[in-house]
Amino acid sequence: MKKHIFLICVLALFTVSAMAQVERNMGIIKSSLIGLEYEVKAGFNIGGTSPLPLPREIRSIDGYKPTLCVAIEGDVTKWFGVERKWGMTLGFRVENKGMETKATVKNYSMEIIGSGGEKLKGNWTGGVQTKVRNAYLSIPVLASYKLSKRVNISAGPYVSFMPNGDFSGYVYDGYLREINPTGTKVEFQGDNRASYDFSDNLRTFQWGVQAGVSWRAFNHLNVHADLTWGLNDMFEKDFDTITFAMYPIYLNVGFGYAF
Repeated sequence: MKKHIFLICVLALFTVSAMAQVERNMGIIKSSLIGLEYEVKAGFNIGGTSPLPLPREIRSIDGYKPTLCVAIEGDVTKWFGVERKWGMTLGFRVENKGMETKATVKNYSMEIIGSGGEKLKGNWTGGVQTKVRNAYLSIPVLASYKLSKRVNISAGPYVSFMPNGDFSGYVYDGYLREINPTGTKVEFQGDNRASYDFSDNLRTFQWGVQAGVSWRAFNHLNVHADLTWGLNDMFEKDFDTITFAMYPIYLNVGFGYAF
């Protein structure tokens, strides 16, 4: 009796699972018939946050290290017309963007934290180490075009909301002129460093443009590369310690599953 009940339960579960799979497949077929395509994507962001062009205060870039920045995205594309070559893509992406850099600067506007915890503001000449770690919720709205059965291209704007961010670092082997370039000289040499942290001055809303290409490697598997370019300064409007705008520019490379 118990064996029969067990077999009945297994059969019922199998039947429900099969019916659910059939329903999902029917939903995908119906979506395909009306030109809807869904895709889940995963990838890595490689790039940096930089002023454009490099200001005269930055004399050289002495080091750059990309950090592990992951992006997970879901897209819905609506294809138009009989041939369905043109489409509109709406996405939602959870991602990180970050980097570490070293630079040599001269008369670089800066606010540092001294050895006694006091804040010193002025113009820095010497080395600067910067770390950027930002998390974003991004929404791209793209025009898509099929170059062939396997290759799609897309371009359009995106908006991003930053729930948390980190823009910090330290200065070394140089000196700070307090208030202005001719002010009191405060030196930091050898192992003597001073930190800075502008994380609280980052914008929570950013926007930019995105362009990319996708290649259908297998029946459902895509390989993609998307360049995102921020168009507004990553710092708040009233933040004047850094005197030039900085923009996030990143290449996202990864794969996706289309269904």
